[in-house]
Amino acid sequence: MVNTFLAHDLLWGMTPEQLPVDAPAWVIESIHAGQPVVVRRALSAPDHIAVGVRGRLREQRFATVMSVDAVSRRVSPEELSHVSIDRDLPAVRTLNQLRPMLDGCGWVWGVSGSAGFELACGVHALHEGSDLDLILRTPQPLDRLKAQALLKILDTSECQVDMQLQTPFGAVALREWAGGARRVLLKNASEACLVMDPWNPQEQAA
Repeated sequence: MVNTFLAHDLLWGMTPEQLPVDAPAWVIESIHAGQPVVVRRALSAPDHIAVGVRGRLREQRFATVMSVDAVSRRVSPEELSHVSIDRDLPAVRTLNQLRPMLDGCGWVWGVSGSAGFELACGVHALHEGSDLDLILRTPQPLDRLKAQALLKILDTSECQVDMQLQTPFGAVALREWAGGARRVLLKNASEACLVMDPWNPQEQAA
């Protein structure tokens, strides 16, 4: 698993030469600046990784692929869980407040989204209205009552907190798993499907 790239990992080493010829100017600018790309859930050739490029604006997101051989550095969301930044923003304050609880929950957790991007490379990606995106690695099932208790804590935060549960078979939103729906949406590299148990993908909706 050491060499397996996971969704939300940040990768350095992408060059403008690897971009498709029709890549927008802002994409080339981001890569020229040495910013990382983020691994996304999509199928790719064995020697390539599906990645996304972030721009300065929220709507600036560009999907492409990166050569595995080009990767010079990788940072996972969990490596960012104890990185601090000195910015007085709701998402930063929320992360600081939640960190002790998350450390004590018994699961490996990490930071993704705009907060993870800023923690990893220092580029200002957060603003006053930013959500806080978190990852919880759950190799074993998290029962719904515990999910509801965790969501209740997150919902008292100063900003919106969106947490994804990363099962061995894909990701499911904590908010959805904690809800009352019989089936929830499980996302992996090849598809998004409705399942009753995200830890048992045999139970898929027809």
